[in-house]
Amino acid sequence: MSIMGYLEDILVPIAVACVLPIMIVWFIVRKKMNETNTRTQIVLAAIEKNPDMDLEELMEKISPKKKLLKERLLSKLLWGSIITFLGVALIGYCIFQGVAGGMNASDLQQFSLYGAVLLGIGIAFLINYSVGKKMLAKEMEAEQNKLLEQA
Repeated sequence: MSIMGYLEDILVPIAVACVLPIMIVWFIVRKKMNETNTRTQIVLAAIEKNPDMDLEELMEKISPKKKLLKERLLSKLLWGSIITFLGVALIGYCIFQGVAGGMNASDLQQFSLYGAVLLGIGIAFLINYSVGKKMLAKEMEAEQNKLLEQA
């Protein structure tokens, strides 16, 4: 095996397992900091123009709306469905390649493992959705009633 192949075998998993999650977290934190800074600048500009304004009302208007329990549960259902489908598709692809003989055994085993992990994560999201739906039924109903009263 050449040195480039050896480095590729080491660096690709490190990049995927370590660098990629760190970059994702960094981008998310950076986005939230920018949103907070923007809201702060808006509030400071509003205070400069009109110092007698109601800051609580302004903050309520410019702050991001919190997702309802129902929306969060539906998001879990969506992601659970997508990830489960990807896991099943990857496992199906591996079965097809195993029967057709188009892939070497170690790659086939590795892709099967990825498919199993995706399938497990997707099923966990779906279980979380169904359990959350049962446990939070009263809270969702109260939240819905509160929204109807406000409207």
